[in-house]
Amino acid sequence: MWLRLVLAVVAGLVLVELVLVVALWRLAPDRNRIRESLRLLPDVVRLLSRLARDETLPLGVRVRLWALLAYLAMPIDLVPDFIPVVGYADDAILVAATLRSVARVAGAPALTRHWPGTPQGLAAVRRLAGLADP
Repeated sequence: MWLRLVLAVVAGLVLVELVLVVALWRLAPDRNRIRESLRLLPDVVRLLSRLARDETLPLGVRVRLWALLAYLAMPIDLVPDFIPVVGYADDAILVAATLRSVARVAGAPALTRHWPGTPQGLAAVRRLAGLADP
């Protein structure tokens, strides 16, 4: 009896994990954008941190940013990092989706004001956020 219950729970968790992997993969903006965002990850994390501390932004935006930073800091991901391709892609996809959401509300000037990296990196972040090049 207990063995069936444990197997059912494990099977359910595996199914949920597979659904999450497929959903993240389908929501991925573009494979090249994922690679860009992985290379830019240190600067993007600093950008997210600066945006999260910017009190001129609405509270809802800052909460989303803090939640994303907490997720990135956690050692446990929705998709484990040892899974090829998709392992790190979930982080990149969530960062891109959050950047798009924040850019819609905060606007391009906030991204530009807080960007710690190079102009080329800012152009890549603007593309990730779905903003047109200036």
